[in-house]
Amino acid sequence: MKTLLLNRDEVQRLLNPQEVIAAVESAYIACSGGQTIQPPIVSIEIPQYSGEMDVKASYSRNTGVISVKCASGFYENQKNKGLSNSMSTLLLFDGTTGFPLCILDASLITGWRTGAAGAISARLLARANSKTAAIIGTGDQARMQLRALKTVIDLHEVRLWGRSSEQMNTYRDEMSQEIDCDILLCPSPEEAVRRADIIVTTTPSSQPIIRQDWVFPGTHIIAVGADMEGKQELDPMLFQDARIVVDSLSQCKIRGEIQNPLRLGMIGEECIHGEIGQILLGEKSGREKDSEITIFDLTGMAVQDNFTAVKIYQRALALKLGTYYDFLK
Repeated sequence: MKTLLLNRDEVQRLLNPQEVIAAVESAYIACSGGQTIQPPIVSIEIPQYSGEMDVKASYSRNTGVISVKCASGFYENQKNKGLSNSMSTLLLFDGTTGFPLCILDASLITGWRTGAAGAISARLLARANSKTAAIIGTGDQARMQLRALKTVIDLHEVRLWGRSSEQMNTYRDEMSQEIDCDILLCPSPEEAVRRADIIVTTTPSSQPIIRQDWVFPGTHIIAVGADMEGKQELDPMLFQDARIVVDSLSQCKIRGEIQNPLRLGMIGEECIHGEIGQILLGEKSGREKDSEITIFDLTGMAVQDNFTAVKIYQRALALKLGTYYDFLK
């Protein structure tokens, strides 16, 4: 047997946004339904290079596959080395033998499955008449979130804030080519989020960027950036009167945005409405009132990578894409 290798260009050819959203939904349902094994994330921080590496692994009874992903974030790469700030490599193993089925570039998988998660939350938790989104941050995930959001929400206006005016201009120029809606550059996060129907935070911040009194009733917040201990983008006060939904409760308590209000005693674990998979299963309700603030805290789950990568692997086999390598010679 040989192992299939898929590079970034091949993965891009095989990616279908709607299929990614469907795969992530299936992953959430499988996880909340007890059909997966997902050990804790292993993280390595390298502060002298503004870097971190996460290792996320899972097994799914649905796919019959074990996945292991190594995802890095080295936030000075683009500026200093001409490399992407985020890179990922993913391995798929046969769940019955452990044989390496596929090794593939997972940078786009990580971006798309995280964007898909935000879009699913918006479909379930944002107001039906949402038209305006505030995007906080200008990196890859800020782009992926907008791409995915537009597949489920009829956005008319995007209000963008980032720390660099140059990167804000680049974001507007690039995304205006793809997305049919107005992109307004805002001088402050306050101006971006006030009266926004949906707020998406995508930064690596360790200090709150969004204050409670800027957020209007009925807003849906997609909290993407906080994915390890010490990160924070939201005022902890925001959680006291919000409907809080998480991707994985066990992960978010340690690594997600809810770590901060929990640590400060502003909310207890009983204040967490539930996991998004429980809403998809019909065990928990989604938004109940137009006036409530909803928050989706996502840390990124290995099972999302599993379902998405297996779909790509199956399409590659069907289309005869990729290169084979014999590791057992």
